[in-house]
Amino acid sequence: MAGERVLFLKEFVENPRKVGSVTPSSNYLTRTMLKQLLWQNINSIVELGAGTGVFTQYIIEHKQGNCQVVAVEQDKLMYYRLKVRYPSILMGREAENLVYILYKHNLKRVDCIISGLPFSNMEKIERERIIMAVESGLKQGGIFVLFQYSLQMRSMLKQYFSEVHVSLEVRNFPPAFIYVCRK
Repeated sequence: MAGERVLFLKEFVENPRKVGSVTPSSNYLTRTMLKQLLWQNINSIVELGAGTGVFTQYIIEHKQGNCQVVAVEQDKLMYYRLKVRYPSILMGREAENLVYILYKHNLKRVDCIISGLPFSNMEKIERERIIMAVESGLKQGGIFVLFQYSLQMRSMLKQYFSEVHVSLEVRNFPPAFIYVCRK
């Protein structure tokens, strides 16, 4: 755990726009975001910005049956560490290319997408491309769950999803807004 925090901090220092935080997400944030999912109804799930695998571990522990798990991480070191730590999951590199990643792994659309991507650090066009890819990659009725450190994404998400609910997890450092969106 301490090694993951050091790796996360190192990657943040080297590229703060892509990593987005000095520390991985807390267990509080992970549980609050993912406990509401109906795991028995999820046959395919994608994690965008998998980082050190905090959400990935929870997903592996809670997925049921033959649920397909895809982790997307652009940081090379974190990507390879995830690949070694979780050899059974499918991997991808760029969230903007989500539709291609799904196609490459013989998935058309998925039931759920989780995101820890730092949208506030991105240019508007990059945010839009990723959100369009998420919307395209989700099945009808699918769920998109993400966290952010601001409410900046609310209006954009309302343009793409029929439902957008926001809550706040104060036990995370820093406190995080959790968005739950349904297609």
